[in-house]
Amino acid sequence: MENLIDIRDLRKHFGSLVAVDGVSLTIQRGEVLGFLGPNGAGKSTTMKMITGFMAPTGGAVTVCGHDVAGAPLAAKKCIGYLPEGAPAYGEMTPASFLNFIADIRGLKGQHKASRIREVVEKINLGGVLQQSIETLSKGFKRRVGFAQAILHDPQVLILDEPTDGLDPNQKHEVRALIKEMAPTKAIIISTHILEEVDAVCTRAAIIARGRLLFLGTPAELEAKSAWHNAVCLSVASEQAATIAAALSTVTGVARVERKPPHAGQQQITVLARDGARVFEPVQALVRQHGWQVDELYVESGHLDEVFRSITTTAGDLGEVAHS
Repeated sequence: MENLIDIRDLRKHFGSLVAVDGVSLTIQRGEVLGFLGPNGAGKSTTMKMITGFMAPTGGAVTVCGHDVAGAPLAAKKCIGYLPEGAPAYGEMTPASFLNFIADIRGLKGQHKASRIREVVEKINLGGVLQQSIETLSKGFKRRVGFAQAILHDPQVLILDEPTDGLDPNQKHEVRALIKEMAPTKAIIISTHILEEVDAVCTRAAIIARGRLLFLGTPAELEAKSAWHNAVCLSVASEQAATIAAALSTVTGVARVERKPPHAGQQQITVLARDGARVFEPVQALVRQHGWQVDELYVESGHLDEVFRSITTTAGDLGEVAHS
């Protein structure tokens, strides 16, 4: 596959503050990278350096073969950028703003008109085209920002919180659009919404304190969870203690947890040691004893727990996992 973004030892210092500390990664055509991290981790600063909006203190970024520092105009022609907050000219309407952006991007004539129509339809902006941007809801302002980012059909998309302020239906629409565009582009999405990683991303990167701590697939990220391959059962409350004690003896089980009973039922979670597969022996034990089980399933892992574990680790940051 073709590398469209190449980031090498990227650094940014603000006086004594190290905002980005030696980030290196590549994104290929067809990839959607979820860029995760707590507030102040360095996500937005990294994205601003990739787009050429901010000069790095050290390191280099290449976009579609163009060095962002050495050939900024050539690189920026290949990039669509949705910055944090989606700034726009409030007195403009979405129609006039997109017309303005099309002119800046060098779109002309029929191609310009058709691209604006296509993007307006994709982003569902038709109902607010003649309304001033300053009067739009946060969600519609975000849509206008997304529309300008994809207007020139760039090979690279850098999206900082693309679904921020959108309702669930709007989030679904944006995610569907990202998945539709993904095969022909390299896309970076900064997000606080961990479900977005599973929904649209082919890889995930976690940054904290300016350093890249994890780089791999969503499945590899889930595999770091203590709940990876955990088995959950729902049983009658009066049997729960006996069943939990028996399940704790299964080979590969680290521990067994019980939730408070509810409506005569209690959920038991069997956590595997080092991600071992314990579903088959658990299922065999259920059959052997003839326990009445109303629910039985395997957990893939809890992304929020992994995120907290990785980003709050003190001292040694450990090795970065690469897919």
